[in-house]
Amino acid sequence: MPEVALAATGLEKWFGEGEARTWAVRGIGFEAFLGEMLYIVGPSGSGKTTLLSMISGILKPDAGSVAVEGKDIWSSSPNDIADFRLNKVGFVFQDFHLFPKLTTMENVAIPLIFKKMDWDLSMKSAVEFLDAVGLAGKAALPPNKLSGGEQQRVAIARALVGGPDLLIFDEPTASLDGTTGKRIIDFVKNKFLNDKRCILIVTHDSRIYGYADRIIAMEDGQIVKIMSGGEIED
Repeated sequence: MPEVALAATGLEKWFGEGEARTWAVRGIGFEAFLGEMLYIVGPSGSGKTTLLSMISGILKPDAGSVAVEGKDIWSSSPNDIADFRLNKVGFVFQDFHLFPKLTTMENVAIPLIFKKMDWDLSMKSAVEFLDAVGLAGKAALPPNKLSGGEQQRVAIARALVGGPDLLIFDEPTASLDGTTGKRIIDFVKNKFLNDKRCILIVTHDSRIYGYADRIIAMEDGQIVKIMSGGEIED
């Protein structure tokens, strides 16, 4: 049996109070395993982004828990939650969030700088991860000199450079054509998924469903089905 990377139990989040209360997530529970590529899918407004924010240590749930290594992250101190985000989670945002005035290499090194690693060692490690995603030759370029697919790979390198156990993608192929999107997901799964890491992807893109090991389908803030990647049609 694979080791549990993350366990969510009874997660709930609402906005507003009284009659104005609106549920974003209600009673969600699931486990994600090391060595697994797990998708969360569903229509806009189904609670996917809210769920993603809670399990990555960004948004505190109103009820429930998120356990990593057997410890509920939300019962920890603010400093411990910040450490969790820095050391355990690698986040690849939909719009990449690269800093335009930094070089590609400096963008990748940001998590290491936050960890107060020596500058030269940070840059060396950043180049190594750029090489892993096929961009070592573009380390000195600014992001605006890269294609969309190359910027995506820079964001992946930045998410990975700190050695996270949980790698999270928010709509990673939304701005990419079908061929490039599939190539990126195939690359990530074959290059970086291993028995010490879990990859979690929130997506609307049915073109990449076939790469998932399991898929969680959400509607109206709740899980309506959990299935294997082969159970859902492209």
